[in-house]
Amino acid sequence: MKITKTKTFKTFFEPLWKNNPISIQILGICSALAVTVQVKTAFVMGLSLTCVVAFSSLTISLLRNLIPRNIRIIVELTVIATLVILADQILKAFLYETSKQLSVFVGLIITNCIVMGRAETYALGNPPLSSFIDGIGNGLGYGAVLVLVAFIRELLGAGKLFGCKVIPQAFYAAGYEDMGIMLLAPGAFIVIGLLVWLQKTIAGGQ
Repeated sequence: MKITKTKTFKTFFEPLWKNNPISIQILGICSALAVTVQVKTAFVMGLSLTCVVAFSSLTISLLRNLIPRNIRIIVELTVIATLVILADQILKAFLYETSKQLSVFVGLIITNCIVMGRAETYALGNPPLSSFIDGIGNGLGYGAVLVLVAFIRELLGAGKLFGCKVIPQAFYAAGYEDMGIMLLAPGAFIVIGLLVWLQKTIAGGQ
């Protein structure tokens, strides 16, 4: 199957905005609530999921003509679980403190609807390169929302970015207070809800 530049462009960029996994498809919300207290953890989580979804889609696409239909879910889960274990071990080896902060949520990528959904709905019916690009696009779309939510939550909730204080002390002396609710799950719900509303408003006006 020949892949045109137009199709490649659409495959990559559509999940970033028009069909974003979180703000449009409303997938991966649990991890979006849990790992977006800090920008650093959100970035690492987004990068981990991007690698897993891209390489799982590539692998499943390569095997798509060899996988018996009645066991395809088992094969997909095996491939995804293997990649998640690799990602988890790499994080523990090179980013141990961040890995501890992410806790079980890297392991729970196995059950993330985005990863399984791309494998089942796209990789099984498309060539490897296209599936790989689709995986990268969806992973980056997911990661972009995570980082944006974390940016807002960490800045407003703790006055920090990447763990460093950025709100001047003079603001606090003048009466400014951090919004503690932003460090709690309801704060994440509020931010994600506002982003969904904003995107739909902009998209509706186009």
